[in-house]
Amino acid sequence: MPTRPSSPWQPERLPLCQLPAGASGRVYELTGEGQFKQRIRELGFGESAVVTKVSGQSPVICRINGTRIALSHGAASQILVERFGAVA
Repeated sequence: MPTRPSSPWQPERLPLCQLPAGASGRVYELTGEGQFKQRIRELGFGESAVVTKVSGQSPVICRINGTRIALSHGAASQILVERFGAVA
């Protein structure tokens, strides 16, 4: 479940799969097993990476470091992001 910011300056936090198409955010946490987290970091989804959701529910298509990557809904649900430009 997304968390609402406590102030207008704190970004909204939510799973990548819930980020609206066209919106961007910064990865703040990876959940799941160690192997998953290692592999997803190798793809560029490390903490503090900027990601833009291009489209999709499953697969979720996103752009990170200039590359488009398709993720399953399950994988995208384990990548938690802070949404840019969210309004309280």
